[in-house]
Amino acid sequence: MKAIRRIIMRIAVLAVLAAGLLLAVPALAQSPVPSDEEIEAILERRVEDERQGVGLVVGIVEPEGARVISYGTLSVENPVPVDGDTLFEIGSVTKVFTTLLLADAVERGEVTLDQPVADFLPEGVTMPERDGQQITLFDLATYSSGLPRLPDNIDPADPADPYADYTADNLHGFLSSYELARGIGEAYEYSNVGAGLLGHVLALNAGTDYETLLRERILEPLGMNDTVVVVPEAMEERFAVGHDAQLQPVAAWQWDVLEGAGALRSTANDLNKLLAAMMGHTETGLARAFALATEPQAEIGDGVSSIGLGWHMTPLGDDAMVWHNGGTSGARAFIGYLREGGIGVVALSNVATPHGVDDLAPHLLNPEVPLIVPPQQVEVDPAVFEGLTGDYELAPGVVLTIFTENERLFAQLTEQEAFEIYPASETAYFYRVVDAQITFDVDDEGNASGLTLYQFGSEMPAPRAD
Repeated sequence: MKAIRRIIMRIAVLAVLAAGLLLAVPALAQSPVPSDEEIEAILERRVEDERQGVGLVVGIVEPEGARVISYGTLSVENPVPVDGDTLFEIGSVTKVFTTLLLADAVERGEVTLDQPVADFLPEGVTMPERDGQQITLFDLATYSSGLPRLPDNIDPADPADPYADYTADNLHGFLSSYELARGIGEAYEYSNVGAGLLGHVLALNAGTDYETLLRERILEPLGMNDTVVVVPEAMEERFAVGHDAQLQPVAAWQWDVLEGAGALRSTANDLNKLLAAMMGHTETGLARAFALATEPQAEIGDGVSSIGLGWHMTPLGDDAMVWHNGGTSGARAFIGYLREGGIGVVALSNVATPHGVDDLAPHLLNPEVPLIVPPQQVEVDPAVFEGLTGDYELAPGVVLTIFTENERLFAQLTEQEAFEIYPASETAYFYRVVDAQITFDVDDEGNASGLTLYQFGSEMPAPRAD
């Protein structure tokens, strides 16, 4: 059971931190996907009791057909129910569309996987190299290019909309100046800039823009008419408003050159069509591209899990789950299927919380994978917080600062954003944006001498440094 919980935690890490390795799950007896009523009960609990969603939609694809189950509303301020035609931001699930474009271009004979990315860039733009080796399309698609998660010259005018003003000129400048910190192909390292670059060069090679290329080659052949980069006016009334972990509405992200990393909006009905085609339940001209994209290409690094072209493959019982997930500041998404079982799941949420969909989808594919029950907030006198504030040293040079603002408690790790933490008791607190908890060691007067951070199955004690 511990191993099963670890896989859920690892999947959540990939969505929240955009990095992570997956662990194998012991063999489990395959179970049917739960009924609509059972799934709806889970969604209701997530929204009403656990505050892990405002609107949640699940799509199920089985050999006999597809179905959609939903609960909740378009926003905390809009009571219109969500359903299979509700548009959600799908974040990094966009990446598997980008890698499908690559697989399709390979099948068309337009590119090869081992072709250097430099072949597609405008004159005067150079790609980072190391030890005489060049980054290829394959390296971008398997997260093994050595490029970082984010470019080092990203400096958004609005931190709440981090990709909106990152242009092609910015990307080209980054590529021409960046020095790789590791060898190409040396290790798996999740990279938003790498995926965005892949979408950029594929569009350049085709002589068009990313959304047009995607629509002509993937979306229209699959009948996915509600999957878009820019939401047209006719669809705005069914676009779910995003919410942060405190269930406050947030604006949807806008995208420029890195749109291939996370710009898509889609619906459960549309994503069900993708799953049905990928599993061979419906016939399309993209079958060979699907096969190439989901063929294991490289090891993740844990000895059992692998990566295809963008798609992750994780052992799940006697089968393998082929999947990707995504998150923005106001939404979470998961798409995955059992390779042998022929069952697929889509899970969409308009709240950016780690327990919204990342554990739900694997549970629906195999109900012996448990659902995570998030901590519940209790009322605590804000005066208690004063005894907890201060700096706590997790490691040399790594400090967790606890501070108060407007009678709320926050935690900020060195060089990272501050996040609110919520009381489960006077000494135990939890994050909503990630799966992590903090407990404080306090004296009889309520003054903390240290804390312990619990995350990813580890306990990290930190003495008070001030």
